[in-house]
Amino acid sequence: MASELLLDTGALVSLLDRSQRRHREFTDFFEAWTGQVVTTEAVLTESTHLLGRISGGAIACLDFVLSGGALLVPATTNSLRRARELMQRYADCPMDYADASLVVLAEDIGTNRVLTTDQRDFSIYRIAGRRRFRICPP
Repeated sequence: MASELLLDTGALVSLLDRSQRRHREFTDFFEAWTGQVVTTEAVLTESTHLLGRISGGAIACLDFVLSGGALLVPATTNSLRRARELMQRYADCPMDYADASLVVLAEDIGTNRVLTTDQRDFSIYRIAGRRRFRICPP
């Protein structure tokens, strides 16, 4: 099993914003994690937008990635096509592009672990149509 952990928007915001209800839970989990953490440009975009309401928040988000807090995986034409398919499949959720980009990344790298606040949606999404996500923290 892959040792990568996908980093979702809510988790990144919770890590960086001390006012978030689950900040301590997420920082404790993140600090104990020893594997690679990966995320997408869509997650980074959403997170900088949400953290933009806090003085220095958007810059802190960029600094988190620049300092190696997570490996940023850029989109490709193929990943965009796959994200589009997933957004159509999960339109009733609805699935946003950031979530779709993480499902595509999970398929590409073979991991099922996701650090997220979005338990409802990630318990519905399937990797390659079959495999369930392992939502962290447990």
